[in-house]
Formats: sequence, structure tokens, C-alpha cells
Amino acid sequence: MVKSKIRRGYRIAKYIVYKETLVDSVENFWSFVGAFLGVGLIAFLQSALSETDNLFLIGSFGASAVLIFGAIQSPLAQPRNLVGGHLISALLGVTIYQLFPNIIWLTAPLAVGLSIISMQITKTLHPPGGATALIAVIGSEKIKDLGYWFVLTPVASGVFILLAVALVFNNLTPNRKYPTNRRYSRTFRWAIIPTKKIMKRMRGKRQVI
Repeated sequence: MVKSKIRRGYRIAKYIVYKETLVDSVENFWSFVGAFLGVGLIAFLQSALSETDNLFLIGSFGASAVLIFGAIQSPLAQPRNLVGGHLISALLGVTIYQLFPNIIWLTAPLAVGLSIISMQITKTLHPPGGATALIAVIGSEKIKDLGYWFVLTPVASGVFILLAVALVFNNLTPNRKYPTNRRYSRTFRWAIIPTKKIMKRMRGKRQVI
């Protein structure tokens, strides 16, 4: 009895590991293109508006790109989580720094801890949001000087750029659907429907060739 359970568990684990390590070159290609363009647009904005200080391209956007382009089925990668997680965390991070400036041993853990709780309560849990809250209290002096403008730019501006790119490139193939929830998919039809039309035209041209 025990041996049969162990063997069954081993077979299941082997199947899961095998399935998770399969490489789909097409999906990987679109993940790369989406992440490249999303982060690239923010970087272009950074180079165009501020060549001296990195105010627009914050580290947490890289982590968000991994989720929204590489793990689009994850509940943590959905638009609600992407937008809400970053904005709530940024707002908390700035507020905490305003209340307790230059007390790093207090502001850093407080910003991260409160951002996690707030994201859980609002159902917007997005792991990079914790990094956004932390950046608000440990970032450069220029970031700290932004105050609540930090929430609007770089956070909100970067988040909406990533979201717009994700809505396009995560719906280019039949295997990719973003957002995964149909209710939210209807909300973003303005981006999803044109994308599907473009894909149909591309397929039609290939068949003609």
C-alpha cells in the first residue's frame, strides 16, 4: 500500500516536472518580444526625459515583466494585480517615508509589510509591488524628492505601458490569453479584438504565400 502510493506520487511528480520544463519556442518568442518592447518603451521614456537620473525605469518593473509576459496564467500577473499592486505599494511607500524619513530600519520593513497586507486585503497581490514600496523609501534622493509624484511617475506611467503591451502581445497566439478571466477580457476588448484581427491577417498572408 505504501509502496504503491510512493510510486504513484513519483509518477505524478515526474509528469509535472516534465510538463513544466517543456520548451515552446513560439511562446518563448512572444514572451521575449513583449518584455523587450514593454521595458524598452519605459527605457526610451527614461532616456528621452531624464538622461542623468534613472527615475522612470525602476527595478520592480523587471519582475513585473517576468510575470505578465512569462507567467500570464498566474493570478498574480493579471491586470488588477499589476496595476493595483504597484499603485497601492507606491502610495504606502511614499507615505511611510514622509512620516518617518531617514529611519531606514523602520521604513523599509514597514513599507514592505504593509504593502503585502494591503495587496492581500484588496486582492491585488503582485510580488513586485513589495519592491516598489521598498524603492520609495530606499531610492535615490531624486526619487524621494518626488514625494507622491512617485506614484504617478514613474510607477503609474510604467505600469500602464507594461499593461498596454501585455494586452497586445499576450493575445497574439491561440495559446496566449490575457487577462485569463473572461469577465476582464470583455473589459479589454478594445485591445484584444484588434490584436486577433492582425493575427488572422498574418495567417492569411502565410497561406497565400
